[in-house]
Amino acid sequence: MTSYPQESNAGKPAAPPRAWSRNKWAALLLVLTACTFLVHGYHPFAEDGGLYATGIQYTLDPALFPHYTDFVTEHLRFSVFAPAVAMLVRVTQLSLSSVLLLLDLLSIWWTLFAGRQILRRVFPAGHELAQLAGVALLAAWWTLPVAGTSLILMDPYVTARSFSTPLSLLAIAFALDDWPWPWMRSRSLLFCVLCLLGAAELHPLMAAYGFGFVVALRVSRTQLSWKTRIGAWLALAGSAVVLGAVLQAFAPSESAALRIAEATRYYWFLSQWQWYEWTGLIGPLLILIVVTVVLRRDAVSATATALCRACVVVGVIAVLNALLFVRASAPEHFVARFQVLRVYLLVYALMPVLLGASIYQLCENARRRGRSRFVDGVLGLMPILAVTVSACAMGYVQRQSFPMSPHLELPGRAARSANLWVQAFLWVQANTPRDALFALDAKYVNTEGEDAQNFRAIAMRSELPDYSKDGGEASITPPLAEAWQQGAAAQDGLSELNDNVRDERLRPLGVTWMVLHADAVTAHPCPYDNRTVKVCGLLP
Repeated sequence: MTSYPQESNAGKPAAPPRAWSRNKWAALLLVLTACTFLVHGYHPFAEDGGLYATGIQYTLDPALFPHYTDFVTEHLRFSVFAPAVAMLVRVTQLSLSSVLLLLDLLSIWWTLFAGRQILRRVFPAGHELAQLAGVALLAAWWTLPVAGTSLILMDPYVTARSFSTPLSLLAIAFALDDWPWPWMRSRSLLFCVLCLLGAAELHPLMAAYGFGFVVALRVSRTQLSWKTRIGAWLALAGSAVVLGAVLQAFAPSESAALRIAEATRYYWFLSQWQWYEWTGLIGPLLILIVVTVVLRRDAVSATATALCRACVVVGVIAVLNALLFVRASAPEHFVARFQVLRVYLLVYALMPVLLGASIYQLCENARRRGRSRFVDGVLGLMPILAVTVSACAMGYVQRQSFPMSPHLELPGRAARSANLWVQAFLWVQANTPRDALFALDAKYVNTEGEDAQNFRAIAMRSELPDYSKDGGEASITPPLAEAWQQGAAAQDGLSELNDNVRDERLRPLGVTWMVLHADAVTAHPCPYDNRTVKVCGLLP
């Protein structure tokens, strides 16, 4: 056998690390999806999830909710979300609960996928661990509150935002690509537009903010001189201010009921925020500036810098418009209804993606200096610890937010729920007429142990408008304000009233049933009582 001399590798450059395969990324995203679901929980009929579920139920069966129907159908006018989900229920022949569960898992996977699409444009092939760190931190921060906007990054239930957000993130990812002239030949431009159009079909307002972000990103990404770039940013800010001024100048006058409904949305007005809520506006922008500095040391900094600049620009423009046109003392609050600070949802989605990747890069750069094995080991564990600690903290907060409900409210588990309010709502669904009209305490969703579970979605019965969720609908839909004020006032402190006052308030509105606290005193028959809440008929 002939032997050949071995070729020496001395002096040759190290081979670049190989990119991970699509199959490997698909498996990792599935694992992260499962972890996100398990850590942050699932509550399909709580908070806004109940509002969207009610709209789907009505689309499937228009005979439901014959009273105060506008509070169920109003948001259906601007979104294909409810009809699309209803169609899925009909086509698959699955229950609505099962379809919502599958859609929740899909929305998690899709959002993580969108985060990875952004990172693969920021970091070249071979930096997959940095990409993984960014996507993992996004999963860990899944339910992070977005400053004082009354939003969280992603909800533990399904809404139109569950899909408009990943579509907006994908549009941002395509906006990071080169768009060669003529632009009409650019596939990335086409996909960017399609993603924004898809988001607009689901949630027009959030899609509009996604479009604004893409414009700011393209300005930040284009090769311009500093003077030209700053001029372009000032033009964007000026355009937003002019638009806000025009809208405010031609705003229609508001009724007293509408002003009362708007006053319940304290988070619209920066003057009513607590000091720590302001840190939620300033902190992410400072973090992204630090990320820019960290990544500037690497060859991948140009795209990351453009992305961070866009976040800062849209954040500053949103705060500027909120300060100028969203004041509680203003005679009209037309601009306030657009909730301009909601653009921060995209800033908050991009922050963990870029922060997680930059933490990994920072630790990796420090490890290359080769101090010691111990230091190298500690630095290697830091990204893992950042993700793990964040996930544990956010999971704990979510568990405390729904203390009386299962952490995962899976289909078929509602009947075994420890939440006694849910048990009462299920009894209502099974034992009361479909045309019944219910009254509950106006702020029942804020009652300790109720866990913000939605009566309409679970009981599938009509109710008088409540203070919280229906108040939000009335604040952005002026025609509903009068009915909301009347219904909320009639139910104010309902369980503390005597029968004479309750009857005087409720009978003129056509109420036939009440849900009261168990200790409420009434002579009306209460066929259901679980020692926390009772369901009582209103005698003729």
